[in-house]
Amino acid sequence: MRLGIVITDESYLSVANSLLDAAGGRGWETLCFLTDTGVNLLADGGFVERAKACPNSISLCEHSAARYGEGRFDLHALGDVVIVGGQYQDAELVRKCDQVLVF
Repeated sequence: MRLGIVITDESYLSVANSLLDAAGGRGWETLCFLTDTGVNLLADGGFVERAKACPNSISLCEHSAARYGEGRFDLHALGDVVIVGGQYQDAELVRKCDQVLVF
């Protein structure tokens, strides 16, 4: 099973972490796309550790990072962990995943 998770608001941090942990516990592959203020999940150490455990399984909208994430996290330091792109990454996630949850 491949689960896609789209996060559109930073208030869903605990939901995202719980879903990533539960899916990983079941052996499911997860892909996650962060957009709007959801990019600020990268300011959370726990979320970043989950991302580091599965490099390039998390992508984000570069426009949203520039607009909402300035000073909240170091995108350059995460270059080997996350994919910086645009809405194409969201479309790719939807195409690749068996199920997609949007928050």
